[in-house]
Amino acid sequence: MANVSHTRSDLGSHPDAPEMRARYDRVLGGRDVALVDGPVFLLGLYCAVSPWILHFTTSQPSLVAHNLIIGIAIGLLALGFTRAPERMYGLSGAMCAIGVWMIVSPWIVGSGPDRGVIWNNVVIGALTLMLGTACAVTAARSRRR
Repeated sequence: MANVSHTRSDLGSHPDAPEMRARYDRVLGGRDVALVDGPVFLLGLYCAVSPWILHFTTSQPSLVAHNLIIGIAIGLLALGFTRAPERMYGLSGAMCAIGVWMIVSPWIVGSGPDRGVIWNNVVIGALTLMLGTACAVTAARSRRR
């Protein structure tokens, strides 16, 4: 009768082991800030729906469209960071710029915003700036290696 039991052996002796290791490193490379992707997506989602949560849809119609568009942009950046991190983390500087824009946008886009609208956009902007900076610093650090 034939011996059908499979014995485990070390994959280190496999002829394709170096290529498999290199591919594994390529796939996982650039994932240093994987924990940031989720919060960035949630921040974008909140930014998009914040006009309806804080009920400023009638008092600030221009900020409603603004926050919706910027929220979608932040969410798309997060999805891009998740899908193709080695290509997208170069856009973390753009995320920092979006954060600064969100901080000043109530006075530029809005017309006489109240304190709730201002605080909402300032907090969203500060968090976007902070997460974008974390992505940019980590991406720069991983490129140096």
